[in-house]
Amino acid sequence: MAAPGGRRRIAVVGATGNIGTSTVAALETDPTVGEVLALSRREPPVTGGKVHWERTDVREDDLVARFAPVDAVIHLAWLFQPTHNPITTWRNNVLGSIRVFDAAAAAGVPRIVYASSVAAYSSGHGDQPVDETWPTHGWPGAAYSREKAYLERYLDAFELRHPDVELVRMRTAFCFKHASASQQRRLFMGPLVVNRMVRPDLLPALPIPGGMRFQAVHSDDVGEAYRLAALGTRVGAFNVAAAPLVDSQVLGELVGRPTVGLPTRVARSALSAAWNLHLVPASPGLFEAFLRLPVMDTSRARDELGWSPEHSSTTAVAEFLQGVRDAGGGRTPPLRTRLPGGRRQEFSTGVGQRP
Repeated sequence: MAAPGGRRRIAVVGATGNIGTSTVAALETDPTVGEVLALSRREPPVTGGKVHWERTDVREDDLVARFAPVDAVIHLAWLFQPTHNPITTWRNNVLGSIRVFDAAAAAGVPRIVYASSVAAYSSGHGDQPVDETWPTHGWPGAAYSREKAYLERYLDAFELRHPDVELVRMRTAFCFKHASASQQRRLFMGPLVVNRMVRPDLLPALPIPGGMRFQAVHSDDVGEAYRLAALGTRVGAFNVAAAPLVDSQVLGELVGRPTVGLPTRVARSALSAAWNLHLVPASPGLFEAFLRLPVMDTSRARDELGWSPEHSSTTAVAEFLQGVRDAGGGRTPPLRTRLPGGRRQEFSTGVGQRP
């Protein structure tokens, strides 16, 4: 069901966030896309051209009517907070996502692209890369990982019920860009972090929890991956990450400082105490899941989607660190440098207790 001129209509659910803004930008420049229906829970900026915004809550709004005229749905909407109230995130992330999938099928949408995550995967074996067949049981101690894994199981059954729907699952690494830094500081670091003091280059040595390593990717490269997935013909799961693998040595080279191992139990205890005191929003369960993430093999995304990142993982991480120092932000409500009420509002909501 194409837009005027034979061009396609694509709906992006969760269009105002970190990945959503990059995905909308990638679709907007594609000449085969005639209209981007950008759906978000909070009031978006008013824009013209081929992007049309509509306020939408996946938990309660009529999604079938919104999806009826589109050729593909890209589902990105997700609540990371409140970590102290997992019932709230479950209702939005799991039940809301199920409403998105079922509504797309009811509306006759031929293609769904869903934002899964590296966190959906079961623990890996060291640094040996895993492909998309690796088990997706997540880490049960973290709500984020648990919710992503649950939706993988739901989609297994969804595919059997709806064989006519082309389903793509994008399992992405950590996504960074300068414009998302303020949002990510609020979501994971909390109001006690003073932006201008995020200067690891001023430390005599950079403390790194033992065994920590992760994959990262620039959000704009992820947006391009979603564009390719929405407009392509391939189905199934795709791992999305950039090189190199970020470990203590790479981080040390990135900030120009030697690294020193921090015992995992010390980092875990400190985070647990801060989280229980409502000083930081990131939960100790999320830290546990982070330490167990496998390393993803991205060959399939490169070979079958034709995706190749323009930025390295270190460039993405460096942009994030600079963005935190600069209080970097974007025009959409989630990405704004400062939300109404500022850090006082962050404290008043309980730092991880309420959205």
